[in-house]
Amino acid sequence: MYHRFGENKYPTTNTTIEQFITHTNELVKDKYDVIRLDKVIKGLQGEINLKDRTVSITIDDAYLSVYTKAWPILKKLNLPFTLFISTDVIDNNFSNYMNWDQIRELVDNGVLVGSQTKSHPHLHRLSSKQILNEIEYSNKRFIKELGFKPKLFAYPYGEYDNKTIEIVKGSGFEAAFGQHSGVAHISSGIFELPRFAMNENYGDLTRLKLATNALPIIIKDISPEDNFLKVNPPDFGFTLSSKIKPMRAVRCFASNGIVTNTKRIGKFRIEVRLEEKFPNARGRINCTMAAKDGRWRWFGKQFVTR
Repeated sequence: MYHRFGENKYPTTNTTIEQFITHTNELVKDKYDVIRLDKVIKGLQGEINLKDRTVSITIDDAYLSVYTKAWPILKKLNLPFTLFISTDVIDNNFSNYMNWDQIRELVDNGVLVGSQTKSHPHLHRLSSKQILNEIEYSNKRFIKELGFKPKLFAYPYGEYDNKTIEIVKGSGFEAAFGQHSGVAHISSGIFELPRFAMNENYGDLTRLKLATNALPIIIKDISPEDNFLKVNPPDFGFTLSSKIKPMRAVRCFASNGIVTNTKRIGKFRIEVRLEEKFPNARGRINCTMAAKDGRWRWFGKQFVTR
């Protein structure tokens, strides 16, 4: 997941052009299969086969630097990508965002467009009616400007709760994405898919290779069932699939440097306890497991606290 390109004023969401060139030069190697996100969804649902090291590139927010700096690189290398858009910033003609003509040009050249609502709000803080309005309004704008409404959705800020998931599902989207790190797998839910975020601070070639060579931790019975925490810190846990071979130790880490205790109960149950509350409005837990040939399995979860 990317946001801006060559905009050094914003290091937390920016990727330098030098970084991006090293990324794309890596991704064109034969060992990777870079495909559009809609094909990934078909693969996760078992409709087509996905190769090992299948990668999909996503870009959020439709900043102008996507069009002026990233797209020429991606187009030259024939690398497909998906652009998630919140429609208000485009309609308001903000100077640092793309316009509808530029977006139409991308679509005409095979770029996939996904929705990120109307105004990019913290969705879990809205009423059901307000969430539905965000989606329905943006869908009307997409239909008017592009001739279709998107089938894929990205939660603004990666934030969602069960209420939001049900509304996104009921609005006709086929899948939805957060901003928590991890390898996409159907076991974590088709409306809670992860993405590895890339930026200046966490976007060197070593991290890209870690992400593109990672494997999923296949899980079930995740607790708590809702990402919106009624109890902070959460009693977090999940059950490992017996399909994971080899079955090795799981290590989990919380955001903000919170001390995390990971316990295995029996062979398959993992329980994680944090020694402090998440101090901010959202917090993350990432869990890893060593795999074969120096690769890693990865599962992440993002929670919202208010």
